[in-house]
Amino acid sequence: MHFFVLLHFNMEKRKMYKELFNWIIVIISQPAKAFYALSKKKEQEEEFLTRFVYPLIGLVTLSAFLGILFTRKEFDLELALKASIKTLLSSFGGFFLSAYLLNEVWGNFFRKEKDMKLCQRFVGYSSALMFALNTILMLLPEFFFLRIFVLYTVYIVWEGAVPYMKIEEEIRLKFVAVATTLIVVIPELINTTLFMLMPGLRI
Repeated sequence: MHFFVLLHFNMEKRKMYKELFNWIIVIISQPAKAFYALSKKKEQEEEFLTRFVYPLIGLVTLSAFLGILFTRKEFDLELALKASIKTLLSSFGGFFLSAYLLNEVWGNFFRKEKDMKLCQRFVGYSSALMFALNTILMLLPEFFFLRIFVLYTVYIVWEGAVPYMKIEEEIRLKFVAVATTLIVVIPELINTTLFMLMPGLRI
């Protein structure tokens, strides 16, 4: 009985990660098509967090841990733990703070009805490339030049603004500028703040 329960659980996990990777690929390669499909998708807030955001944050955090273990000449468990903790805090905090600030701007600047769940989903989907890049760079730091591709997030946000956020064309550019800045900059600010305020997490 326990074997079949475990087997079912593993199959569900594999299905979830397969779906996750498929969405990441489509969002990066065909953002317009992806956001149109996502705008039609019915999903609860918790489902989005548990099936998209949390697994991605988990993968980045695990990559930070493994990256330190396998890219350093000496085995250093303490350093690996520090890297994973800092990555977890900056990824987790970056996502929620970016979504919160976008929701505030959404209501106060763009004069739209505030919708935290909508902003969380948009920030999460628009961050797909950043999560993917961070995962790769944690494991392969010598490919640091790939970080330049984070600028592609501008295009992802641009393509998602109209079909997903229902932004009017005349304010699309302003929305893209604000949303992209929040999505890209906030996690880096948190990471820098952790480095400055918490010496124990410095690596």
